[in-house]
Amino acid sequence: MPAISEAKWRNALPIKKLKNGKKKMVTVDKKLLLVGMQDDHYFATEALCRHMRWPLAWGAKVKDGCIRCPLHQTTHRIDDGELVEWSPFPLFPPYGKLVGKMSKKKNLTIYDTRVQDSQIQVYF
Repeated sequence: MPAISEAKWRNALPIKKLKNGKKKMVTVDKKLLLVGMQDDHYFATEALCRHMRWPLAWGAKVKDGCIRCPLHQTTHRIDDGELVEWSPFPLFPPYGKLVGKMSKKKNLTIYDTRVQDSQIQVYF
């Protein structure tokens, strides 16, 4: 018997709640996500940085197709989650680089998005 797929589109946020250049942390199907809009395109990622699990909604910068964690500057591409730079800056706390060397480098999970019935939806 073929496996039944549980994957489907889920409402994450009404489009009126997200402006260009902004991002919000939301829970969808018990998963914590970061949903954002950059250059009039929506994106969704896991909500916590892969380095030290810092909430990306709290100060992460999106620029040049990448999202950069404010804590230690770990950077991922928002189109596929690929790691660009791993903990290059020990901003706070000062042991960030040391922890970066001890922890396994990981890509960021990215979710497909679309707009349907005035809702930003993510695909699981």
